[in-house]
Amino acid sequence: VLGLLVWTLIAGTEYFLYPAFGWVMFVAVFYWVLTVFFLIIYMTMTYTRIPQVPWTTVGLCFNGSAFVLYLIAAIVDASSVTKDLDSHNYNSWAASSFFAFVVTSCYAGNTYFSLISWRSRTLQ
Repeated sequence: VLGLLVWTLIAGTEYFLYPAFGWVMFVAVFYWVLTVFFLIIYMTMTYTRIPQVPWTTVGLCFNGSAFVLYLIAAIVDASSVTKDLDSHNYNSWAASSFFAFVVTSCYAGNTYFSLISWRSRTLQ
């Protein structure tokens, strides 16, 4: 839901005029789609039917990459928001920056828990 907020707040503006917001949109939409995909896999218990895939490693790599790229996107988003660019879109861009940092912290927490799960699986 928070990732959806990030890209809808930007998509409702003239973000295409500023390349930095294009990067933020790419990261937000890409990881939103992948998160929904993994959510469906876990909710339907599909991962139990595919035991060849190391799901703890996949989860760690996914959450780690999401954390790093979302952190970069949030920093780019926050540094690109100025009143000088377009005051009409300022509030949307500022809100998207805030929510990008919230999503980053969520992926950071999820990366931590994925790391704990991955380490416990490798020790067994």
